[in-house]
Amino acid sequence: METFSISQDFLLNEQPFKILSGAVHYFRIPRADWYHTLYNLKALGFNTVETYVPWNLHEAQEGGYDFQGELDLGAFLDLAQEFGLYALIRPSPYICAEWEFGGVPAWLLTKNIRIRSSDPGFLSYVDLYYHQLGPILAQRQLNRGGNILMFQVENEYGSYGEDKAYLRRLKGLMEKQGWNMPYFTSDGAWLATLQAGTLLDEGILPTGNFGSKAEENFANLQNFMQEHDFQGPLMCMEFWLGWFNRWKEPIIQRDSKETVAAIMDTLKRGSINLYMFHGGTNFGFMNGTSARGNRDLPQVTSYDYDAILDEVGNPTEKYYLLQEAIHQWNPALEQSEPLVKPMMENRVIQKKRSVSLWSTLNQLTQSKKSLYPMKMEELGQATGYILYRKQVAYDGHPQFYRLVDVSDRAQVFINQVPVVVQDQDTVGDSFEFHSQEASDQLDILVENQGRVNYGHKLLAASQEKGIRTGVIKDLHFLINWEQFPLSFDSNMLNRIDFDGDWECGQPGFHEFEFELEELLSCHIDVSGFGKGFISVNGHNLGRFWEVGPYLSLYLPAAFLKKGINTLLVFESEGMIKDNIQLGSKPVIKEGLEAQKEEN
Repeated sequence: METFSISQDFLLNEQPFKILSGAVHYFRIPRADWYHTLYNLKALGFNTVETYVPWNLHEAQEGGYDFQGELDLGAFLDLAQEFGLYALIRPSPYICAEWEFGGVPAWLLTKNIRIRSSDPGFLSYVDLYYHQLGPILAQRQLNRGGNILMFQVENEYGSYGEDKAYLRRLKGLMEKQGWNMPYFTSDGAWLATLQAGTLLDEGILPTGNFGSKAEENFANLQNFMQEHDFQGPLMCMEFWLGWFNRWKEPIIQRDSKETVAAIMDTLKRGSINLYMFHGGTNFGFMNGTSARGNRDLPQVTSYDYDAILDEVGNPTEKYYLLQEAIHQWNPALEQSEPLVKPMMENRVIQKKRSVSLWSTLNQLTQSKKSLYPMKMEELGQATGYILYRKQVAYDGHPQFYRLVDVSDRAQVFINQVPVVVQDQDTVGDSFEFHSQEASDQLDILVENQGRVNYGHKLLAASQEKGIRTGVIKDLHFLINWEQFPLSFDSNMLNRIDFDGDWECGQPGFHEFEFELEELLSCHIDVSGFGKGFISVNGHNLGRFWEVGPYLSLYLPAAFLKKGINTLLVFESEGMIKDNIQLGSKPVIKEGLEAQKEEN
């Protein structure tokens, strides 16, 4: 049986051990592609894989747990062990990760609790979750014949709070599950965050997160430990290889040679975890949102991150440069040629049929009635859209409306005619609609564009989605609403009825079919389409938006099948084409091409 412990060094079987780790999020990569990614990590010469565990996927609905299929964390760890890879596990209730609500389940917003705190109510929900997660990880610890070396207690808590009682209670909940390998915390490598986010008195190893200036950051970390009479090895738990991207902004990339040089500087002083080794994709509606001041800035579907492997999982220039640098540094490390996926040749497929949202709405979902508009969480929904409907009586001309406190993006239709689109910069501005009908049908389609994943807004009511306060006509709030929850899960999409009509300018569904003999990954070119998402054979690939920077979505071969494949576009602006192109490379909006940055 192997052993792992921490003294002045990491000790594997009582011998000094340098952790060479790469971040791989099993939930951002199709299960069929785990092999490809883990093979390439081992081929680089690395010995460890690191992953977060997203609570909001494993318990998407309160009390409903899912650790099967694409979410089979145990199978992911077992496969890593087959490759001879050890594992670092970050199972904290909050993960950040540019992930929807930082991994915290949205249903917690309906509870009277304070998340990421010693609030007993919050910790009781964590305890229930850990009761399900616990055995999966406990049996895969190194001291039980598995490959888990360490567990993270919380994630960059020093950038959020200083509630040490919370950290101690959280560690206690982990120990309750029999997780008895060493623990660590990870924070920015400067004094304020280290003081707030660490638990040195509990013997928990502090690690630092940075992407450059290894000498300076490790010195900060080492000085902090020495000042508290704590002995331990130095480790960068997140060495940032690139960065995430937001809508309307240029793609961020980092120079490959500079990145590799910074990695090697880090290895001279300590252990490393590359963030990300393979970034993958924010499938579905799981992208997070940046909080910048009072504004929330949604992140894009691709989580390419300018990582060692690209979004597809293929080696980049960084991979080959780093592999050579690792060989020069330690020729004894076993390396091999990486795997490279072939890509689909360019092909164009034609639209088969279309139907408007209005025409098939009643087949998709059942409405819920209320006096005032209901928020998404009150409807038992975490992500997606809501359509709010209200019959409005004519009471004078002109008629002025105002949406009050709506999140995140609202499209207003009256009698199914587009009137206005409002987002966080314009919600609350009044608009008018000239009608002298006895009654108008007011429809408001609200999209949840993603909850914040980092910072003070994690516990704010601003993360509740939908119409939070109400809609004013003239000077009074309107009552008696219908809500149509639109999660757009696979079951709902299977109920689309294409017998109805669609007109240009209307939100609707557009179906394309294509036949395949060979299953190869590709990128779907959405140039000429407005805003929405794409599902292929029941797999939601994520959001697209004409504002860029990406004008394509990644389609893994794992989601395809031999024979007829169905590609379904939901487009909310009424901007579509009669054909769509599949290609081998991502499509970038002109003017938002990659800009090189040093970390």
